[in-house]
Amino acid sequence: MPALEVITDAEELTLTVTADFDAAPRQVWEVWADRRKLERWWARSGGLAEFQDHDLRPGGRARYRVVGPDGAESRGWWQICAVDAPHRLEFEDGPVDENGHRATEFGVSHVQMTLAERGTGARMVLLTTFASVDQIDQMMSTGLAERARRAVDRIADLLRA
Repeated sequence: MPALEVITDAEELTLTVTADFDAAPRQVWEVWADRRKLERWWARSGGLAEFQDHDLRPGGRARYRVVGPDGAESRGWWQICAVDAPHRLEFEDGPVDENGHRATEFGVSHVQMTLAERGTGARMVLLTTFASVDQIDQMMSTGLAERARRAVDRIADLLRA
């Protein structure tokens, strides 16, 4: 299994996922950069993800829709902060309300994904920083840490395909 660690730090308001892949950093980068590949692992197991916008340039935006296996739907957005392909991607991530507008009242999380060479493969570190104790508590109560572990497993499956 590629997920080496999934660590929640309530004091620092972070969730850190570390994973090793038997693929070069550029190949792992492509599962983020290619919208169709991203859709294959971003959804929950048995669910569906669709990225309507996907502009991975500083200042770019992404909009997505996720439908869970139970039919529950959620929508979100990314605001791209920094890109250093194929080594780093940083973005703000937040929900979208029923009218399609950014919903920021609960807080926006900041995501930093880094890739480094590791022997013949790559190590990915995904650091998510939350805006408040309430936000991290709510996200953890929804099973975010386990969903992150499963998403990393889907990335590994996609890289093997």
